[in-house]
Amino acid sequence: MGLNDPQWGKKNGGGPPDLEEALRNLNKKIEGLFAKLSGKKPNNGGTGNGGGGRQPKGFAGGIGLILIIVVLIWAASGFYIVDASQRGVVLRFGKYLEATQAGPRWHLPFPIETVEVVSLSQVRTVEVGYRENVKNKMLKESLMLTDDENIIDIQFAVQYFLKDPADYLFNNRTPDENVRQAAETAIREVVGKSKMDFVLYEGREQVAASTTKLIQDILDRYKSGIVVSKVTMQNAQPPEQVQAAFDDAVKAGQDRERQKNEGQAYANDVIPKAKGAAARLMQEADGYKQRVVANAEGDASRFKQILVEYEKAPQVTRERMYIDMMQQVLSSSSKVLVDQKGNGSLLYLPLDKLIQSTGSGTPPLNELQTSAGKSANNAEQVAPQAVVSEPPTARESLRGRDREAR
Repeated sequence: MGLNDPQWGKKNGGGPPDLEEALRNLNKKIEGLFAKLSGKKPNNGGTGNGGGGRQPKGFAGGIGLILIIVVLIWAASGFYIVDASQRGVVLRFGKYLEATQAGPRWHLPFPIETVEVVSLSQVRTVEVGYRENVKNKMLKESLMLTDDENIIDIQFAVQYFLKDPADYLFNNRTPDENVRQAAETAIREVVGKSKMDFVLYEGREQVAASTTKLIQDILDRYKSGIVVSKVTMQNAQPPEQVQAAFDDAVKAGQDRERQKNEGQAYANDVIPKAKGAAARLMQEADGYKQRVVANAEGDASRFKQILVEYEKAPQVTRERMYIDMMQQVLSSSSKVLVDQKGNGSLLYLPLDKLIQSTGSGTPPLNELQTSAGKSANNAEQVAPQAVVSEPPTARESLRGRDREAR
């Protein structure tokens, strides 16, 4: 007996029912449920037991409950939470709808609406001229030409964050790659307008600042929704092929600067001394000039005064001038008294020694009298005959000592 025999369950003591009949009944129940949902009458014409067109109430209630649960789960899948540093971008059938702020939010579940949560505080980085390590160079990006026609190798990193998530997601297909291309374009423009030494040494910060501004201008024109925070220069040097020659040139430049500094130091030491000596000579010459002019003016004034007196008494003035001149001449020379008309006896009177002794405070008159004691008589004859003009100071000193001796 086959399993599809309708009498199989009765003959075998209440065994399992016919499988085909059970499948047909289940198919009818499902058709009836969908007919109710669509407003059509169920198809009652069919084979089987007389009541095959009727649907059990318990089965329909279970299906409805399942549908309600499915709908609730589907609606609950639309809830999402946005952090304070994030923004939610809602898409309806793939088209931008709105950007939601921080907090719990809900949207129509998939497939009607979807949400992309974008972080605004996350700092993103792109490398230009290298990848992950400075030694891993990208020569197509790093080699650049300067204004003085030299080639340099530059690696730098660009750090940025988002200010408008909608522009970041929809205005550019690959925003991160756009940042890298904008950075390469900007750095090539800045380096192309600068000298090699300026880029490598003293102008690295200025190059980074100019590059940051230019990158931001490019990204704003593309409406990328990106804000560039910093450009960090990782490395800037000549190409490896000319590194040795460049080091020699740098060393020669340093030697030149050192020699210039030494020469400048020597000049700073010599020039002030020369200027000081020149100023001293000029001051001495000016002083000599003023002294000569003053002496000349004084001589001229004295001559005018003497002329006036000479016109009043020529003879007296002439003798006075002669006596003053003789006094001036004899005051600076040694003086000796000689008896020209006597019998040959000589009285030696050293007036210069006498003046020196007078200046030192020793009385020389006793010594002179002792040395001239033997020729006192001749001295009386010689003294009136040979009289030499002496300075007034000497005569006064002799007279004063003579009075003391007496």
